[in-house]
Amino acid sequence: MKITIISHDNWGYNDNIATALEKRGHIVNHIDFNTFKYEYPNFTYRIYNFFLKAFLKKNIKNIHFGNEINKRLQELGQIQDVILTIKGDFIDPKKILEFKKYTKKSIAFFNDNIYRCPKIIPILPNFDEVYSFEKEDCAKYNLKFITNFIYKESKTNPAGIFKYDIFNISSKDNRFNIISKIADELTNNGISSKIIIYDKKNKTKNANIEFISEYIQIDQVNEFVNDSKFLLDIHRKEQNGLTFRVFESLGLQKKLITTNPNIAHYDFYNPKNILIIDETNINFDTEFFTSPYEPIPENIYTKYTIENWIETVFGLSKKQPH
Repeated sequence: MKITIISHDNWGYNDNIATALEKRGHIVNHIDFNTFKYEYPNFTYRIYNFFLKAFLKKNIKNIHFGNEINKRLQELGQIQDVILTIKGDFIDPKKILEFKKYTKKSIAFFNDNIYRCPKIIPILPNFDEVYSFEKEDCAKYNLKFITNFIYKESKTNPAGIFKYDIFNISSKDNRFNIISKIADELTNNGISSKIIIYDKKNKTKNANIEFISEYIQIDQVNEFVNDSKFLLDIHRKEQNGLTFRVFESLGLQKKLITTNPNIAHYDFYNPKNILIIDETNINFDTEFFTSPYEPIPENIYTKYTIENWIETVFGLSKKQPH
């Protein structure tokens, strides 16, 4: 199959989809519009964009992204079997509709929820199929449910020496206060941590948190994950879908500490592997830190691998085990 992935891949996760597809012999093109740069020609354009967003719900940058993407699709010179768009709410809706000129099937995947990103709503009809990791959005808007995926695996539970007890990396948003409380509480309990927050302005200070002003690529994130015994997941209050931190913990068989109570409704949930903490009363169970990880059944684990993800989304036949 000829497949194009269009994504705003600021952390580098979506490249794994392209790699998994290429390993199965598909011709894959990844258009990462996170690399597209737009600069206002002059201050007048900046003012014009302000009114455009305020009154017409348009954005010059989103239109620019759409124009550049369509230009690259045209340059491919061949009709694609499937185009998968991730983070489509960053692209002008009319430009998304033009994707259909270059493909037999246009699919979208959202690992944000509509409450937090309402710009998703007007673009939903512009795709042939839409997947979301948010169960409530799937029920309300008749979307297809699929989680994020395991992109990195280790079948053996490591018992070596780690640089850090706990690792987390997040963008600065409304989770910052709870992350700060957890970071402080970890230090007070003598638990070492590597907690990184991406903050473009980088003006916030906390001795227990490392602040960065540029995104770290996934290879560097993987190093921190490997160097940590446990992983920390902080969910957004209005979002119930599971972050990639959850699937990193599954793939690497590392225990997870999370603020997302909805994780208890998934079939892989095991309280011996996953500690759900209450944001209003942070309490770390010491037994959780000392007991071993319990591997989950293979039939459940397989459901969350990137292989199963691409088979589901792209309608591929199941890969036969060797």
